[in-house]
Amino acid sequence: MTDTLLLASILIPCLIIAIVFHEVAHGWVALMLGDPTAQEQNRLSLNPIRHVDPIGTLLVPGALALAGMPVFGWAKPVPVIKQRLNNPRFGMMAVAAAGPGTNFVLAAIGAVLLGLIAPNLAGGPGGEPHLFVTALVYFISINIFLALFNLLPIPPFDGSHVIEGLLPRSAAKAYEKIRPLGFPLLFVLLVAVPYIFPGAGIVENVVLPPVEWVMDKYLSLAGAIAGE
Repeated sequence: MTDTLLLASILIPCLIIAIVFHEVAHGWVALMLGDPTAQEQNRLSLNPIRHVDPIGTLLVPGALALAGMPVFGWAKPVPVIKQRLNNPRFGMMAVAAAGPGTNFVLAAIGAVLLGLIAPNLAGGPGGEPHLFVTALVYFISINIFLALFNLLPIPPFDGSHVIEGLLPRSAAKAYEKIRPLGFPLLFVLLVAVPYIFPGAGIVENVVLPPVEWVMDKYLSLAGAIAGE
């Protein structure tokens, strides 16, 4: 139980920071590109209370962590009205990309801190990493996972808006029609299929390999800063 509480005390703050900055980035870019909706609804604040979804930010990630599965979650989406953007087609792409982009930046900050601090921290009993080192590694991995997961081209993820903006207009309109099917499709892929076919490993085989590859690059950055 103590280990579980310790893990939760590390994961939940890391996830909240990653999600809040992700959502605020959407709102700030929308504001810069002509849509003040997020500002009008006071969603540009870094106050987690304005963004946290009790289920998506706390319950689901906690349950996944306890089950030993990849940890992810979501917050209350920052409102963006496409028609209010100066250039709706480009604007939605930029707004969507801002969230994952911010997570990559946060991961880089975490890697720099890890490289600067880790050499000066002694490990715990039995050679276990220092708690702060563990927290930074989780912080980096959560931001990478959140960024790449949101770049999947499945509505309502950010990647779907990027794909929609890159498609020819006729194809984009057809693609937009499948948006209402996004959540049911996501449920089928992430819940139903793994339950029916336990060996399918959709997350493990599709999402985790790129996450691990990118994680290795960030840890290499940390190692270079640490002089390893």
